[in-house]
Amino acid sequence: MSIIQAVVLSALQGFTELFPFSSLGIQVVAPHLLHWSIDESSPQFLPFIVSLHVGTALALVIYFLRDWIQLVDAWARSIDTGFRDLRRDAQQKTVWLIIAATVPAGLVGLALHHPLSRLFAAPLMASLLLIVNGLIMAWGDRRLRHGHEDIPSMSYRQAAGIGVAQVLALIPGFSRSGVTIVGGLTLGLSYETAARFSFLMATPIILAAGVLELGKLHGGHGFLLPAVVGGVVSGVVAYLSVRYLMRYFRTGGLSPMAVISVLAGAAFSGLLLLGR
Repeated sequence: MSIIQAVVLSALQGFTELFPFSSLGIQVVAPHLLHWSIDESSPQFLPFIVSLHVGTALALVIYFLRDWIQLVDAWARSIDTGFRDLRRDAQQKTVWLIIAATVPAGLVGLALHHPLSRLFAAPLMASLLLIVNGLIMAWGDRRLRHGHEDIPSMSYRQAAGIGVAQVLALIPGFSRSGVTIVGGLTLGLSYETAARFSFLMATPIILAAGVLELGKLHGGHGFLLPAVVGGVVSGVVAYLSVRYLMRYFRTGGLSPMAVISVLAGAAFSGLLLLGR
């Protein structure tokens, strides 16, 4: 992989991880459409992709740094007090809701790591699932009425339910932010609050995946330097993306992004079927 290819893929990652267009789907499809000779079945390709996700996660940590400082402090308080104040302390409950939402995808990712990694060699499936991804967002935007509930109003079971929706994002073509924002809307969250919870819950699982995968890049067939450069580029693009989206979701919804996902999936599928 060349540095130019890494920069292009990492810029796409930083954009599509937070905009609901499935970063994994785009990473799988783009090399085929651009006719790049990148070995996506290589043991180092998934760690390379994870390194781009780590750049995204670090951007989220920086953007939500004040939130994370408060949440870590709340987590420590909950341990010190033996969880007695969870109902009275909104920050304490929020941090455990995030943990509850993180567990499903973490367990599935560990259990099905190898079968899921094979999906990186299936660009047509990823393209078709981009269409499904868009339809899910369109349904959520059209059929659900966003409310005014805050994150602590959720139950732990509801948070875990959003975490189950996040499992879909392990499959290239489904957007993590798209499916989890729709999940938040079903619970009466506003778009802005659902997006905030989506971005907060994504951060720990992406960082954990980085810890597990990045070591595999060592001596890895030309992926190490592109991974470092790509992680930086992905982080910068992701930071700009989350700044925009948190403003956008104060008044905007998912419909425009749903249309883009459907059209992109249809276009990618057509090009792949035509062999272009």
